[in-house]
Amino acid sequence: MGFISTIMGFFGFGMGFSIGLVVGYFLFIYCQPTDVKNPEIRPLVEQTFEDLQKLLPEIPLWIKNPDYDRLDWLNKFIELMWPYLDKAICKTTKNIAEPIIAEQIPKYKLESVEFEALTLGCLPPTFQGMKVYNTEEKELIMELGLKWAGTPNILVAVKAFGLKATVQVLELQVFASPRITLKPLVPTFPCFVNIHVSLMQKPHVDFGVKLLGADVMSIPGVYRIVQKPVGILDVNVLRAMKLKKKDLLGASDPYVKLKLADDKLPAKQTSVKHNNLNPEWNEEFSFVVKDPQTQVLKLQVYDWEQVGSHDKMGLNVIQLKDLTPEEPKTLTLDLLKNLNPDDVQNEKSRGQIIVEVNYKPLKDDELAGNVEKLGEVQKAPEGTPDGGGMLVVIIHEAQDLEGKYHTNPSVRLHFRGEERKTKTVKKNRDPRWEEEFQFVLDEPPSNDRIHVEVISTSKRMGLRHPKETLGYVDIYLTDVINNKRINERYHLIDSKNGRIQIEMQWRTAS
Repeated sequence: MGFISTIMGFFGFGMGFSIGLVVGYFLFIYCQPTDVKNPEIRPLVEQTFEDLQKLLPEIPLWIKNPDYDRLDWLNKFIELMWPYLDKAICKTTKNIAEPIIAEQIPKYKLESVEFEALTLGCLPPTFQGMKVYNTEEKELIMELGLKWAGTPNILVAVKAFGLKATVQVLELQVFASPRITLKPLVPTFPCFVNIHVSLMQKPHVDFGVKLLGADVMSIPGVYRIVQKPVGILDVNVLRAMKLKKKDLLGASDPYVKLKLADDKLPAKQTSVKHNNLNPEWNEEFSFVVKDPQTQVLKLQVYDWEQVGSHDKMGLNVIQLKDLTPEEPKTLTLDLLKNLNPDDVQNEKSRGQIIVEVNYKPLKDDELAGNVEKLGEVQKAPEGTPDGGGMLVVIIHEAQDLEGKYHTNPSVRLHFRGEERKTKTVKKNRDPRWEEEFQFVLDEPPSNDRIHVEVISTSKRMGLRHPKETLGYVDIYLTDVINNKRINERYHLIDSKNGRIQIEMQWRTAS
């Protein structure tokens, strides 16, 4: 009986399954909607450009725009090399990231941060086309169409307080149109001085993130990273008193560096006051504050040296949480050897520094607007020619200048046959000018450049070399016109380590 029951059950299942398939098929056929519209058929020549874009969203740039060249050879090369490029890129990324992470781990009280998996996937990026601009200047400008729908696997494990949390990045999509500018071109390898990369339009970036084991916002340090600006700290460095002599043959050449904790921007610094143990600066600075409860302002006084490293004269910090909002406060701070309260060396007098500070919180409706005002471009004044505007050049500062015979730097600007000049800062390798120059133009100087040269002069009688060049740079104004404002640090040509920070704005009446 058991055997017969088994056979009958098998045939019963087979018949029931077959009948189910037949019934399901007929239900699927007869339940389809009958009000489906017939497709509209028109020749392609009658379609508008917008309709063709919708029909063919993935059409390459070299088809849409005849001035773009195909890059099949480059895509084929990347496809063949991608297994090796993937490993090389990931290895380089880990080598760069791991020392930085190791430095930050004690700061945020983490046990460890490790890459458990790091691969960019098997799908390489593709370039949809490239356009090369022909200009009369010594530069090479390229625009690329980049698309990458990758399958990376980036798994980071964070351990803290005995807990482990993992963050995994998957399914990355990047669509971008970068512009790469090599300028100026020079006859020495690699045949260009600077690389400028900008985006012609807002890129599309999409990716998936999986959080396993913990809430990502509970990881120490992450909350601080994603914080938005909540206020502005205004600092006026007034003066210092009773500084100690550092130079054997003179007094000291003090200047002050200011740095806000957890701020990724470089430290700001005052001008140098030569041969002065009681210097007066009265120089103002502003900082964007993200967390007034934890951030501190560090002030470090240095003795400037023309050769070698600059000597530390003392430091101190200001806790932002101790400041009353909207209430300017003048502080007199003792200069310390270090920030260790138990160090007996801090009992030695090193002088004092006097600063005025004012913390200004931002209201919710001011968070974006007020912070942007720190770098917004003003409108050109009345009387500016229609279609033209005002080019504003601000010479901020320079670092590591070095003359063969003397270092008394000033900056000369050459633009359209006109020359402008800053003041001369005597005996200073790290001068600060903060001088502004304006050029009113009838049309945007899109194809122009400005020549910036740092000159050292000496008025000593009988000197064989009263003037020498400390370096120069040619800045092309295309990016200034397109972006309205740039603020960059340039390496000086014909200088060993010299750099200069220049801000430029293109102001129009509209």
